Amino acid sequence: MKKAHDYIGVNRDRFLDELFELLRIPSISAQSEHKPDMKRCAEWLAAALVKSGADRADVMPTEGNPVVYAEKIVDPAAKTVLVYGHYDVMPVDPREEWRTEPFEPTIADGRIWGRGADDDKGQLFMHAKAFEAMCATDSLPCNVKFMLEGEEEIGSPSLYKFCADNKELLAADIILVSDTSMISMDTPSITCGLRGLTYMEVEVTGPNKDLHSGLFGGAVANPANVLTRLVASLIDDKGRVTIPGFYDDVRELTPAEREAFNEAPFDLDEYKKSLDVGDVEGEEGYTTIERTGVRPSLDVNGIWGGYIEEGTKTVIPSKASAKISMRLVPNQDFEKIAELFERHFRAIAPASVKVDVRFLHGGAPYVAPTDMPAYKAAERAIVDTFGKKPLPFYSGGSIPIISGFERILGIKSLLIGFGLAEDAIHSPNESYGLDQFFKGVETIPLFYKYFAETK
Repeated sequence: MKKAHDYIGVNRDRFLDELFELLRIPSISAQSEHKPDMKRCAEWLAAALVKSGADRADVMPTEGNPVVYAEKIVDPAAKTVLVYGHYDVMPVDPREEWRTEPFEPTIADGRIWGRGADDDKGQLFMHAKAFEAMCATDSLPCNVKFMLEGEEEIGSPSLYKFCADNKELLAADIILVSDTSMISMDTPSITCGLRGLTYMEVEVTGPNKDLHSGLFGGAVANPANVLTRLVASLIDDKGRVTIPGFYDDVRELTPAEREAFNEAPFDLDEYKKSLDVGDVEGEEGYTTIERTGVRPSLDVNGIWGGYIEEGTKTVIPSKASAKISMRLVPNQDFEKIAELFERHFRAIAPASVKVDVRFLHGGAPYVAPTDMPAYKAAERAIVDTFGKKPLPFYSGGSIPIISGFERILGIKSLLIGFGLAEDAIHSPNESYGLDQFFKGVETIPLFYKYFAETK
């Protein structure tokens, strides 16, 4: 792979220029006004993959945003790698907290700043450029297929049917994904587990209109007061979720498993300092990395109701709402958890209000065996580029479609991401280190080399 490596070095500046073109497209799937941008982004990627060496690249319609499918078949008898990524990005709110323009990428302090720089445009583009380097130097040892979607940030609602309808087209030996992080650049890791997700929205309604808080305060239930009381009751003073049955299917780790899990490098003081918090908080009896990797959790992702503009308006709001997500661990069923949540929330609501509970989206947890050939190939590739063996790592994040791939397509996924905690994905001032981007581009061809050699 020396020729591919040299090609990457010669074309570094061009790779970045092209990535910046991609990052300038505001492909926000959660906001309907960006629907034209979704199509434009998909078409840009399809053209880029053809230029990189794909034999074909199609923008394929779905019930939602299109999927970009591309392929290059070097030998029908060779192994086939299906690269998955997503070109949609999170909204930029709160806009005032950005130090740069979200969709005008810039380089500062050795990092690319902009929405999507890491999640997931920067990471998926590593695969496009690694693919180009192998094609340009005639060193591609495997068949390659790309499946790039535009709805991951809203739960991939259209991709499940797309996969079911295109099983033959998507047939592969492994699905290669870079949408995760490493422990650090000094401690490389491969993600071998993801938490699942159940995402809910609740609405609490009281009076049939906003009321004067002086004339009605103390006599009529305030939906905002009730909602905050209900939400606060979902976690007890020991950090445990109070929904009956929530922990029934959680597999408790053995003492040996917990000890091994906590061997990963972790500096609690540095963790708190990086977040500017005085202390951490979570389920009693578990370490921070256990809480974010192998224990379930519940969080309010947004809460609103009443008057929030400048100045004052003394009202009792008619309605108050919240979005609530629950991260799940192996053996927990996201649909069952949604049912348990709805039943409990309705049961604890007082008669003074009406509640509406909706399931928005979710997905099952995922575990990737560390003894599968693709994992071993990635391990060897990272040793070559980082100079040390990567640690297996369980991520607290969720990519719901990954478990869907296994269920629908019958293919395991390899999660070899190059993000870092400091990249601030989903937050203002998202960034991606230049060294992370190019280390990824250099590692991916080595993965192909070693994977092609596996039995």
